[in-house]
Amino acid sequence: MRNIHKNQGGFSLGGFLLEFIQSIVLALSVFVLIYLFVAQPNEVKGSSMYPNFEDKEYLLTEKLSYQFGKPQRGDVVIFKAPPSEPCSAEECEYIKRVIGVPGDRVMVKGGQVYLNGEMLDESAFLSDEVITNEEEYMEEGVELTVPDGQYLCFGDNREHSRDGRAFGPIEEKSIVGRALFKYWPISSIGGVPRIRF
Repeated sequence: MRNIHKNQGGFSLGGFLLEFIQSIVLALSVFVLIYLFVAQPNEVKGSSMYPNFEDKEYLLTEKLSYQFGKPQRGDVVIFKAPPSEPCSAEECEYIKRVIGVPGDRVMVKGGQVYLNGEMLDESAFLSDEVITNEEEYMEEGVELTVPDGQYLCFGDNREHSRDGRAFGPIEEKSIVGRALFKYWPISSIGGVPRIRF
């Protein structure tokens, strides 16, 4: 009687499944780490940042910059909506542009934004026709100072944006990250310019 030996190098369904599950777990772990600490996708909802960001555009939000540094004037940031804001989802996020950093004096007057006593030149990201009106928090001609640990953010589409003019500065801890790259639709693909003022 001939002895039949199992081929040790052959296919093993159990070994294959174990390796497959390990690969999936590793991939998911890496994805979760990236999502939590490096970058995440976001969808633009509404027209508050038009024309620089349009409704239903998808972008990548990077989180590393603010782990090693602070938000800067001109950055486009994604942040958790203030508690005072009505949100249809349990947790929703806003996309706006940083206008004032801690210690800055900001005023809305005559349809213009004044930063630390001087009219702010916003031509790098707004058209000349844009008018910045007062809202509940920022009254016409009243200069306000951005508190420590907070940031004042406005939408680019000022006439159709509920922003810091209405609800005031946001806490630094509520900022999720900085808009880095638009990836959908294909016609919008490109990096988000860094504006400084």
